[in-house]
Amino acid sequence: MPEENIVYIGSKPVMNYVLAVVTQMNSGVSEVILKARGRAISRAVDVAEIVRNRFIPDMDVQNIDICTEEIVGNDGVSTNVSTIEIQLKKDN
Repeated sequence: MPEENIVYIGSKPVMNYVLAVVTQMNSGVSEVILKARGRAISRAVDVAEIVRNRFIPDMDVQNIDICTEEIVGNDGVSTNVSTIEIQLKKDN
């Protein structure tokens, strides 16, 4: 999947990410992946549900992948961070 079909969820308002997904879908893309880590996971789920319920009703969640990444900080201490990938696909 090309890199431009991925939306990275961060700390911006939810509607910014919803707009990014809807814009990609309107440009002809049939599949978008939402990626988030840590506290942004709940925001990614919100984005997926808002897009599905309000903007693009014929969009479905194709796949959800969850995992844990080990991140080493500047001080050398490693911590585990949860990640999620939500794959959204539009039915044609």
